Amino acid sequence: MLNRNDLIFIAGCIAFFSPFFFSETIYHWYLDINDQHGMIMSFIKFAVLATLGEVIGLRIRTGNYNQPGFGILPRALVWGILGLTIKMAFVIFGKGTPLFLEYMGVEGATKILSQEFSMAKIGVAFAISVAMNLIYAPVMMTLHKITDTHIVQNGGTLEGLFKPIQFKKIFVELNWEVQWTFVFKKTIPFFWIPAHTITFLLPEGFQVLFAALLGIALGVILAIAAQMSKGK
Repeated sequence: MLNRNDLIFIAGCIAFFSPFFFSETIYHWYLDINDQHGMIMSFIKFAVLATLGEVIGLRIRTGNYNQPGFGILPRALVWGILGLTIKMAFVIFGKGTPLFLEYMGVEGATKILSQEFSMAKIGVAFAISVAMNLIYAPVMMTLHKITDTHIVQNGGTLEGLFKPIQFKKIFVELNWEVQWTFVFKKTIPFFWIPAHTITFLLPEGFQVLFAALLGIALGVILAIAAQMSKGK
């Protein structure tokens, strides 16, 4: 059941995002800024949208959008930094995978994504998604889990975020059964690879935005993983 806080949250989201859909001026402003400052915009998009997903995930787990120790600001900062690496991965795999396909004998792979929709275009987008999600995604997901644990262990404060991260200790103590059997083995092949195949079919200017919007889905996935970890 929706409560008053849910209605306020939904109204706030609508008020924040609606100008980008209904104002042509703001829409074109976004396109221009995105073209000129892709890395900065990637930081902002992930800081806002992926953190929004985690807030929704917290609501699913606890019934609250925030709570002591959760650390919305530290999470937003971490997601912004991860967003920079995600943009980098999009460039590396988006450009590099078609080159590798051509090296393996797939003629014209580097030009297919700029052409009209076709099965060949889906195939190249799928190849990019597979490469990125099998090589980059597990590292990013594990790093995110480590920083997430660090934030919680330090009370969800910005000051605590900048304390030295106990990488070895947190890495060893991660619930690898859930991380491997659910996060890696289920979400990567059944959600992230198909979702990012769609991402790489989009115009380049919208790819990172769509990936950041998937952060809302990520929040739900993290909520499920957290509940599974509690049950272990």
